[in-house]
Amino acid sequence: MFKDSADFRRVASGTLLIVAPLLQAIAVVLDPGTWGDDREAVSYGDNPALAQVQSAVYHWAYLLMALAALGLLHVMRRRAVVFGHIVGPLTVLGYVNLSGLLLTDPVEWWLGRHHSPEESARILDEMLNLPGVVFGFQLPWLFFAIFGLPILLVGVWRAGFAHWWVPLVVALGYGTSLVIPYGPATVVMWGAPAVALGRLGVAMLRMSREEWISYYPTAAPGRTTPDSYANTTA
Repeated sequence: MFKDSADFRRVASGTLLIVAPLLQAIAVVLDPGTWGDDREAVSYGDNPALAQVQSAVYHWAYLLMALAALGLLHVMRRRAVVFGHIVGPLTVLGYVNLSGLLLTDPVEWWLGRHHSPEESARILDEMLNLPGVVFGFQLPWLFFAIFGLPILLVGVWRAGFAHWWVPLVVALGYGTSLVIPYGPATVVMWGAPAVALGRLGVAMLRMSREEWISYYPTAAPGRTTPDSYANTTA
């Protein structure tokens, strides 16, 4: 199936751009809190099975999104290179931290079974407002994911691989979800970026091997490409 590492990277990057945002969009549909009380302490009681499934799906969506961001850097090897190498890793850090925060879900579930929703919220707020939690897991790291991905996509657009509307749709979708209540509208807000990013993923999967490797730096003394590397290790 894969002729070499270049083919594998192309297929992996394209698949991740489709799967990761799609999982996030699926998670918001599965979440009982989307259609009822959005507090985990309450939604878990409404449907314990779905609450656990959506939390796991969010977890993997964010981890895979971090890998997808790395895949985008490939098409920025010729233009916006420094920009991509700065914004890309920051975006990855943001999504890894988003995934880590999902470990608070089981805490909320337990609190919801032993306390009222209001008391559960009070206890959780005390925990999450500890300086070590705020600056170790939340600030500024979460914003690196929410704002970092659209900014990274601006670089992908400048590199000529994406249309101008792709970073715009992703920015509006994920950004707007910060200012509207978590609920049915979030399905639309997160569904739109899934379509935009999925389009990029499909474009990568349709690329030929030659088109993919054309993004590597031109072979020259001191430069390494997949082919030159293969020749030295053959």
